[in-house]
Amino acid sequence: MEAYQLITVLGPTASGKTSFAAALAQRLDTEIISADSRQVYRSMDIGTGKDIADYTVNGKAVPYHLIDIREPGYKYNVYEYQHDFARAYQAVRDRGKRPVLCGGTGMYIEAVLKGYRLLDVPPNPELRRSLAGKPLAELEALLAAYRALHNKTDVDTAQRAIRAIEIEDYYRHQAPPANEFAPIHSLNIGIRIDREARRQKISQRLRTRIEEGLVDEVQQLLRSGIPPEDLLYYGLEYKYVTLYLTGRLAREEMVAQLEIAIHQFAKRQMTWFRGMERRGCTIHWIDASLPTAGKISLVEALLRQNQP
Repeated sequence: MEAYQLITVLGPTASGKTSFAAALAQRLDTEIISADSRQVYRSMDIGTGKDIADYTVNGKAVPYHLIDIREPGYKYNVYEYQHDFARAYQAVRDRGKRPVLCGGTGMYIEAVLKGYRLLDVPPNPELRRSLAGKPLAELEALLAAYRALHNKTDVDTAQRAIRAIEIEDYYRHQAPPANEFAPIHSLNIGIRIDREARRQKISQRLRTRIEEGLVDEVQQLLRSGIPPEDLLYYGLEYKYVTLYLTGRLAREEMVAQLEIAIHQFAKRQMTWFRGMERRGCTIHWIDASLPTAGKISLVEALLRQNQP
């Protein structure tokens, strides 16, 4: 039996996966590789929920990778993530450690676990012009007509939907090269949180983020010269706060619509994870309400079962 090369901790937003992954990594004396599509950006801290303090466990800093690696305004993608992950993964393995991959961006996780064949998709100005001005619902219907490659979890703005269609259209006409990366044998741990508990945590966390300066964070990004359209592209907190700051939503509307959007996002994350299971990815689900020590014990038992 091949020993696990990686431990993956996944789950929906507000499930507590980061704090658990950090505690697990500290226990196993290893390092964390992030799988979050927005935490790659510098200066986007509150809205992305980086919670850097979680990476200090029992007074010891747990090394982490692929956080704060791009400037805000940049449009990072899964092709780049696959390459950045490969470098971080090999560096941790070279230090004799088994990394912990942690995040909620399902396609990033699946891409590296399965070694997807991906292409670096260039912009298609003609396609973008043809789609400009179409409502999000119409763009989502166009996207649905393509094969299910793109991660639809984050497609909550017209700009992101157009980019998703651009990617799918490119793949329709271009054959990916031979696999660049091999699949990784990973122990996959899912943090399952009761729906009502998840809703309460999302609502409380949003209030906390607003109190901690979420609006000021987005305002500073705008003042630094990042166009509003680029912040809208990132969705969720950055989309709705930008709409508020540019006068397109009242504050009360911003908070109410953002809260609904985060709940919907968590549901889409779970839909993606269930799809991963249907596509042959085994996920061992652990109840979020268990104490951290109990969760770690379950993971250690699963690791012992897989000893070669």
